[in-house]
Amino acid sequence: MPEVLPLSDRLQVLFTSRVRGLPERCRLMMLLGALGGSVEVARLRTAGGETCDLDDLAPAEAARLVQLSGTRLGFRHPLIGAAVVEASAERERRWAHRALAGVVATPERRVRHLAESSVGVDADIAAQLEETAQALLRQGDALGAVAALTRAAELSPDPADRGRRLAEAAYVGADAGGELATASRLLGDARRSGSLPTHSLPGAAAAAHLLINSDGDVTTAHRLLAGAVEAGDHGFDAGDAVLVEALLNLLLISWYVGTRQAWETFHRLVGRLKPEPPPVLRVNATVFSDPARATDDDVAELDAVIDTVGGDEDPTRLIRIGTAAVFADRLPRLREAERHLAQSRHAGRGPARRHLGALMHLGIDGFQSGRWDEAWQFADEGLAVCTEHGLRFFPWYFHWVQALVAAGRGEVGAARQLTDDMTQWAIAHQAAGITYFAWQARALSDVGAGEYDDAYHHATQVSPAGELARYRPSALWVAPDLVEAALITGRRAEANAHAAALREARLGKLSPRLRLVTAAATAMTADDDTARERFEAALSGPALDRWPFDLARVRLAYGERLRRLRSTSAAREQLTIAHDTLAALGAVPWRDRAANELRATGVTRQSASDTKSPLTPQEREIAELAGAGLTNKQIGQKLFISHRTVGDHLYKIFPKLGITSRAALRDALTAYDDRGRSGKPVM
Repeated sequence: MPEVLPLSDRLQVLFTSRVRGLPERCRLMMLLGALGGSVEVARLRTAGGETCDLDDLAPAEAARLVQLSGTRLGFRHPLIGAAVVEASAERERRWAHRALAGVVATPERRVRHLAESSVGVDADIAAQLEETAQALLRQGDALGAVAALTRAAELSPDPADRGRRLAEAAYVGADAGGELATASRLLGDARRSGSLPTHSLPGAAAAAHLLINSDGDVTTAHRLLAGAVEAGDHGFDAGDAVLVEALLNLLLISWYVGTRQAWETFHRLVGRLKPEPPPVLRVNATVFSDPARATDDDVAELDAVIDTVGGDEDPTRLIRIGTAAVFADRLPRLREAERHLAQSRHAGRGPARRHLGALMHLGIDGFQSGRWDEAWQFADEGLAVCTEHGLRFFPWYFHWVQALVAAGRGEVGAARQLTDDMTQWAIAHQAAGITYFAWQARALSDVGAGEYDDAYHHATQVSPAGELARYRPSALWVAPDLVEAALITGRRAEANAHAAALREARLGKLSPRLRLVTAAATAMTADDDTARERFEAALSGPALDRWPFDLARVRLAYGERLRRLRSTSAAREQLTIAHDTLAALGAVPWRDRAANELRATGVTRQSASDTKSPLTPQEREIAELAGAGLTNKQIGQKLFISHRTVGDHLYKIFPKLGITSRAALRDALTAYDDRGRSGKPVM
């Protein structure tokens, strides 16, 4: 030891010597305060129990080492707390940690105290840590749950419990946390322990996730997990949370595989549960897996489940409910809760895979509700999460959302590239379910491009004409494109058959949007004598403004039919509304169709391509930052968006300002402001 210690070290030695001179009960009470951090005095009194109480602190107060201020115990110098810990014996620290575990308010702190309170193995503490891990998972702390389960495994005297807890930690890490390297190591540890059951459900689920994200092997993942469910000793008890979790994972993997056999295996296993599946599993097994065949009771149960979502919902449960809500158009009801979950990513909170689920749902909702810039941005964020956590399987989700937006905007090349990449990847990995989504987006792009034979081909790859293919939820979304493409290519019988299939499925029970789609298909295939009545019926449904793109397309089809019927005034009304909505969305191909139809009625409508559109508030902010010399990456960091999203915005900003380069931004913004002040339109 040096002759002259630094000031902090001298104080540490001084405080340690003063602490060691205090009575044992006083030191123990101070130890509770030092290890407990900002624990209230009342909790310290409870933690001390019969061993010591607040009166024992009197010698420390007299020595001016501690002070009781209000409801809390404080140390007069930060080093005093460290000195208290330094002066304590290991057995005293273990006692203090165990005592504090019973009084702290949060699961995270309880985990820390429990983990520090034992040496060797301890079945009771291991069980408490496992319970705490489940509480952490409900709060969205997947990494904390993994740490708690791993420590529980270390403390488990029973080898079977040790292997099970390691497998559960691996599953949580792979499924919720996106920590694939950690999950792989933990699963390897569980297997090497020799105590992991052959058909361990957590082990199989973890292995399935690792398979999907390494080789994209969804078929083997499905077989592995279905086999574990089939062969396990769980007795198909519907109250077994681990079994239900495995089945919810099997549902998603069945969706990826996309074959009837995979889905039938899933439904057969769910059907064996006794007494019956819990609500979240049940609505996923009905409304999500095959929405066209969901009953009124199924939809009512989905609504009841959505009604249970609270302000601080368990992230895993929220995403599972959101998954069930997708094809029944219930995502708007969950929008705020999922936004909150997605935004927690920027604060470094929440499980990565649940961030992905929220971003996926927000992207779909953004597209369907007409917020296309937002949908693209959410997709970009999702791709960033995939890259950050090495989740190689899931980019297809976000490429699909981007393909839909590109198709809606008439960006045919981008839509084709995205859907081709999706299709090639899915075929290579035997993930047929993904091809259906690629073909659905491609059919939309083909309709926008006026390539109706191609549109019909891609739409019928998703669902044959006259049939809503079983276990293909995207069949509901491709239906308008299939009917329109069939009519324009002279396949009237096929169009009629598909409209009839939509009516027979009673899709209106699922949502007002699907009621609109069904009624519009009926109107489009109706003869001239009844078409007008059918279109009016389609447009009379409730809450249609929530689906602006779908509604505008129906008005466009109605206006086209009215013009052919020589009802010019009525045609102009429908076409004008359709044109303005489509122009606001940026749905260029459909906007131009509406403009052409209006021109044929004698009305000229100025479109965004003829003039400069105003900048949105976000575009203005990006333009100013770019004009000030910031790079796309710097702008993205400042605005919490990706550099690719910044580039996409600049691509739209340049033509609006009449420039072609970044260097011209500052002068162009000045000119833009001058036009606004002069009262001249910036349109």
